[in-house]
Amino acid sequence: MGNQPLKTWKSGNISGALWFNEREIKEGVKVGFKTVTLRRSWKDKKDIWRDETINLRRQDLPKLLTIIHQMMSELYLTEKEENENE
Repeated sequence: MGNQPLKTWKSGNISGALWFNEREIKEGVKVGFKTVTLRRSWKDKKDIWRDETINLRRQDLPKLLTIIHQMMSELYLTEKEENENE
């Protein structure tokens, strides 16, 4: 049996998993660290399930959140401005 996630989350077609990993940094010395996986699933035109996956380390998450917040602000503020101008 392969490595199983420590925890998983799902919201619609988006899911996330928290993993524990070990790496040998020198002979006999292993370090443990956690990573996350984000996945988006969908059915294509032929009704076949597809997915996209991105694997991230702990230090990537604040960067990801910053970018997501900026994109959300741009999308929602732009949408509000466009609706007000109609």
